[in-house]
Amino acid sequence: MAKILIGKYEATIYPEGVGYTGAISLGFLPNGRRHRIKRKGKSKAAVKGKLIKVVEDIEAGIAASENYTVHDAIKDWLAKGLKGRSDATIVKLTGLAEKHVMPALGAGKLHGLIADDVDEWLDELATHLATTTLREVHGILKRSIRQAQARNKVLRNVAELVTTPEGVDGRPSRALTREQATAVLKAAASTNLHAYVVLSLTTGVRTEEARALRWDHVVAWVPKLKSWRPVTEAGFKHKRFAIYVWRTVRRGGDTKTRKSRRTLELPKLAVQALQRHHVRQAAQKLKAGEAWQAHHLVFCTSVGGPLDAANVRRSFRGITKNAGIGTTWTPRELRHSFVSIMSDQGVPIETIADLVGHAGTSVTEAVYRHQLRPVITKGAQTMNIIFGDSQHG
Repeated sequence: MAKILIGKYEATIYPEGVGYTGAISLGFLPNGRRHRIKRKGKSKAAVKGKLIKVVEDIEAGIAASENYTVHDAIKDWLAKGLKGRSDATIVKLTGLAEKHVMPALGAGKLHGLIADDVDEWLDELATHLATTTLREVHGILKRSIRQAQARNKVLRNVAELVTTPEGVDGRPSRALTREQATAVLKAAASTNLHAYVVLSLTTGVRTEEARALRWDHVVAWVPKLKSWRPVTEAGFKHKRFAIYVWRTVRRGGDTKTRKSRRTLELPKLAVQALQRHHVRQAAQKLKAGEAWQAHHLVFCTSVGGPLDAANVRRSFRGITKNAGIGTTWTPRELRHSFVSIMSDQGVPIETIADLVGHAGTSVTEAVYRHQLRPVITKGAQTMNIIFGDSQHG
């Protein structure tokens, strides 16, 4: 057994099995036991090199074991770094990590990961993933290593040193033409999603805003009171109606931005659809009895629970199929269609930005540049002109 001094630490190297084992003494643990770290290798020189690396890590404040892998770092981040995030976000990020990060990089030691490894991994993914997805998976690796850094398991974050490449072009969001929109409204009329489709198309609300809408935020203007009152109190026998877009299905219920909190007057088509929807929901509530969940949601399951985004997408695909425009459309494209219709009718971009809850026109121009056209009226008034008030479900 050879005793050596590495920095200020005493170490020993001795034969074991078909190679050598080195042990370095770090003093004593709080329970009185000796604190020793061991490393194995095929030669004394290899073991000594590993012990020197241990001391360098200790002096740099790094406390990870030799076997701490990229997989370990990602699992730790998924377990500890997503506090306060929604269940849907956690499921999404876990799926991306398990599909795109762990298979390629997971088995490698975290301290052995280099920028070239990350570059090559991202370049391979860029051949078949969209740029937005590439940014998400790169972000998972960066945040996992960042958390490992905070826990003294690695000295630097090599993923931060790499630029996310451009991926393949994803399918751009589309907007329904006026004829397609009319066909979709007709196909939706006999479905439970009718009012959802009408509201989304005629007001431009986000899908997460529509799913979070409560009946106390559907309001009617009561002239005698000179105020907006919930339709559950005032009823539908009034001339003006609006919705308070104050909530989303995001954790905590906050809208995407402060500017997203807005009050939108409803066109007649949306009011009629919501009125019929309210009647149908009352019948559902009666049928469900004690099983009814009192979330007071405008759009909900047959027992009053929140709608699942995936189920809404699936139901919407059925509607677009029956409308004769295929099954590749998504509910969020109703919002794109709203912007397109507003723009086609000459509504100024400043008004469109207010209607869709953007902080300024630059966001609207960036997100909806394919739907915007050159440059009169407000959203509800325009939709009344386009679709009239004669649609029935």
